[in-house]
Amino acid sequence: MKKYKLTSLGEKSLLCLYSDLMEELRNRNVIRSSNNPVADYAEYIVSHKLGLKLKTGSNKGYDAIDKKGLRYQIKSRRITTHNKSLQLGVIRNLIDKPFDFLIAIIFNNNFSINAIYKIPFKVIKKYSRFSKHQNGHILILRGEILKDPKVLRI
Repeated sequence: MKKYKLTSLGEKSLLCLYSDLMEELRNRNVIRSSNNPVADYAEYIVSHKLGLKLKTGSNKGYDAIDKKGLRYQIKSRRITTHNKSLQLGVIRNLIDKPFDFLIAIIFNNNFSINAIYKIPFKVIKKYSRFSKHQNGHILILRGEILKDPKVLRI
């Protein structure tokens, strides 16, 4: 992949380039919001790879559904040289069982896929911990959860 020489651009030009980039990705239906593109890109990849239908608008607890009606929460993390954490975004309302499976996608710094995991709801409950501060469950994709036979690397 071609690397671009960005050091010669000023801050305003870089921010305009980012704005144009985000708009083009939205026009191509790769992203759906104006937020950090990592989550939207993960939803895009997972929906295409697994044949899931993304839900429109905001759905409490899940992002996509399959042909059988199973609900999927999609979480992602981009590993960078500045942050190698494998902690996914906060998972809310586990008590309501808002999804059947969590799909976790880990990106490398350049947005190439490092790993994708399909994790049943019961496994999330087993390995996540509740954070009162964040008002939700925290899941880190390392250690015992990755050894659980119910977790599939896809």
